[in-house]
Formats: sequence, structure tokens, C-alpha cells
Amino acid sequence: MKWFRRALLMLPLGAGGPGPPGPAAIRLEIAGVVFVDQNANGLRDPGEPGLGNAVVSDQSGVVTTGVDGTFRLELAGGRGIVFVSVPSGYRAVGEFWRAVDSTSAGRPLSFPLAPVPESPDFTFIHASDTHISPASLGRTRRLRALADSINPAFVLITGDLVRDALRVPEAEATGYYQLFQQEMALFRMPVWTVPGNHELFGIERHHSLVSPSHPLYGRGMYRHYRGPDYYSFTHGGVHFVGLNTVDVDDLWYYGHVDSTQAEWLTRDLAAIPAGMPVVSFNHIPFFTSVETVHGYMDAPPAPTSITVRGKTSFRHAVANAGEIIARLTTHPYDLALGGHMHVRETLRFEGIPIRFYQGAAVVGPSDGAGLAFPSGLLVYRVSGGKTDDGTFVPLVP
Repeated sequence: MKWFRRALLMLPLGAGGPGPPGPAAIRLEIAGVVFVDQNANGLRDPGEPGLGNAVVSDQSGVVTTGVDGTFRLELAGGRGIVFVSVPSGYRAVGEFWRAVDSTSAGRPLSFPLAPVPESPDFTFIHASDTHISPASLGRTRRLRALADSINPAFVLITGDLVRDALRVPEAEATGYYQLFQQEMALFRMPVWTVPGNHELFGIERHHSLVSPSHPLYGRGMYRHYRGPDYYSFTHGGVHFVGLNTVDVDDLWYYGHVDSTQAEWLTRDLAAIPAGMPVVSFNHIPFFTSVETVHGYMDAPPAPTSITVRGKTSFRHAVANAGEIIARLTTHPYDLALGGHMHVRETLRFEGIPIRFYQGAAVVGPSDGAGLAFPSGLLVYRVSGGKTDDGTFVPLVP
């Protein structure tokens, strides 16, 4: 296969969506291969075949591999990351994503996937809001101990992974991220994460004193450590879509899915069979009743509402939830998992098949309106593409 570059571009890691290419943007074409890593050594040894019909994306464009496992992908102002949507029956050897920059056009990307036994009947854990720091480290380790005893196929953690990157200098923020990375490496099963508001580096500049020109500003720090802030994978015939529902307006985060991500979602879902069931997971939930428990708040640091470009919305729910749900319901879709609220919440609406379920906080219990909400995780069981309502497992000291 002839590897070539069309042109060079240093791809940005900005705070929000990339938007259309600016006047100085030049298109970059990269190529690569997804292959079956039969001995799981991360290298393509003689006789290891390419994997056809695998989905590869730069968080904007979506392509599928040819029968030989090869792909070409044009990046036009993308997010600086390319990932493979890990398909059923495989696991990524190493990371499922690659950082790309102006040198990547001359170097083909390689994604090794090792075959694993897989069943349409499996369990997974949904955890959220670890807020990891040295002081709370024991809580995350308790989560890992429970995961070891439950032995799920994988763990989902829906954001607020670190104690804080919003309001602190780089050294403190990176310390939390490094601690999180260290602890995740100890899990025996795959751990899939999405960012929460606490992962946005430095955006509250009046506290952090971080410049917007910092290369890790905003979403950049999450991408540096954890890779794509939205992506997908498939397990047991169910397609899991991790969304980034935390957007930024100047100094403030709010619940919203940007247009680049929304268009990616449509392309991602178009690449899977029409009848494949979908589960979404993200930090700020589509809908929540917990805001009424806490009551309306005007004061910082996290007021109830926000006005962006003249439109006021609830800050702690997804402002454009209807648009995103409409894109998801092109497939069988009945479970939306969220975090952020520190409460195990189950929302059901008569006549609506979608269940909107929020996870409790790993970091500890919470309270509001005189009510006490326990810390814990959820264990979900999937059978033949159908996911149950989950079992709450308290996370006690």
C-alpha cells in the first residue's frame, strides 16, 4: 500500500469543538491498518490478518476498513486523535487511540486487536464521579476491589474522574490525572471513561490563572491522558457510545453536545447494523430531577442556569438533549447512563422506552433537602442485547 501525505497540519487540542478549518488550516490524510493480534504482543507478526469492516474515526470523519484491514482518513481540523471503535469479539492491545500531528501523514497507524471470547450474556459496571485525589484514593481502590469480585466484562466511569482541573494550576491538575492513570492501570478489565466538568483544565481562569493558549487547556488535558473525549465500542452485540456532554462558554461549563460531536454520532451509528441496540454513557445527564432536590441556585461555583448566545438553559442537564436523542433513536435505544448528580437516579416516562439512569458518586455519599444519598456503583446484566435495570452495590468505607 502506498503511504503518502497530502499536506501538513498541527492539529489543535482546544477547549471546545474544533469547528470548521480556519484560513490557515491544511488538510491531512493519514492511513493505517487494523489487524488481528493473535498473540496479543502489539506487533503485526507474519500471518496475522487485517480486520475488515472495523470502524476508525478522528472524532469527525468515520471510515471502515477494507477486507485487508487498511483505511485512509482525511483530517480537516480534527481533534488530534484517531481511534478504532473496538468491535465485538476483540479487545485493544494497548490504547485504542493514537495521537496524531503534522508528522503522522508519513507514518501509518496500526491498531492491534486481540480476539477474546465473548457472549451476548455479560455484565458491566457503571460507576461515576471518582474525584480522585490522595485524600480520596481509598474510594477508587474500593471500586477496583468490588470490580475484581464482580468480574464484569468492563467498567464505565462517567466523568469527574479527578478532584479538579477547572480551577487549579497545571502541576496540581496533572498530579490528579497521573494518579487516576496509575489506578486505572491496576484494573483487570477494560475501563472506559468520558470526561466530566472537573476534567476541563484551567477554564475558570480567574482561579487557575491558566492561559487559553496553553496546549492542554480545556479538553486538551483529558485528551492527552485519556484519548478521545467521545467514541464508541461494541461488546456482545451492543453498541456503547461515550459522549462528552460538557461544553464550555468562556469561563463556565454547561450541559451541551457540540455540533461536530453530533455529526460524528450520526456517522458512527450509520456504520453499525440498523438493528443493533445502543447504550449511551456521559457525564452531565440528558435529564435529571436532582436539581429540584437541591433547589435553584444563582451563586457560583455552579449556578442552576446559564445563558449562552442569548439562550438560557439548565446548566446541569444537556441543553440540546432532544437533538442528540433523535440521532440515537435511529437504532434500538433504551438506556442512557449519566453521572454528575452524585445520586443513583432512575427516570422513566410513560410511553417512552428510554431509561435515563444516573450513577451515584464513588467519592462519597451526598445529601439534599434532608435526604441522604449513598455512594455506590451499578451492575448491569445484558442478555441477548437487552440490558436490565441494574443492581445498586453500596460502596462503603
